[in-house]
Amino acid sequence: MELFLIFLSAAIVNNFVLAYFLGICPFIGVSSKLSSAVSMGMATTFVMTITSIVTWLIYHMILIPFNLEFLQYVSFILVIASLVQFVEMFIKKVSQPLYRALGIFLPLITTNCAILGLALFIILREYTFIEGIFYGLGAGAGFTLAISIMAGIREELDLADVPKPFQGAAITLIVAGILALAFMGFSGMISV
Repeated sequence: MELFLIFLSAAIVNNFVLAYFLGICPFIGVSSKLSSAVSMGMATTFVMTITSIVTWLIYHMILIPFNLEFLQYVSFILVIASLVQFVEMFIKKVSQPLYRALGIFLPLITTNCAILGLALFIILREYTFIEGIFYGLGAGAGFTLAISIMAGIREELDLADVPKPFQGAAITLIVAGILALAFMGFSGMISV
């Protein structure tokens, strides 16, 4: 039950994009089409899950035993950069259209502060290995949920009669703010 609460907390209550405001660049940049948003969410979920596994192992099996905790930022960034390169090569090999659709935002997963935040939160909250995996899965699922909702709304807004001053980035940021307010309604329900 506790693992489910960790997953739910990371996905909805403490959503990285809409509660912590981490990962805003891909959230705004890739959310114009639902198909590319879901693909970006899946790629980010994969990277977050693998990051949670690898960074937990590095921290607990290498950094702590050798008293090198001060290297956690450097080692976590190296892990994230390596994983993103792997994902980018895989997507390029498997699906050229998806690779082109994600464009510059795929390498930006490397600098996505949500992924580094995930690795640091796992250490700060002293999650066990399994709890860290569920936290990574939940954070990725929450990112996918947020970017998919935003993409769906933006596709509908393309067909809507939006006043000229609000078209483009303005309406996107307004919708992002309203989504954040809606997700803030979940705060206080679960905090694991």
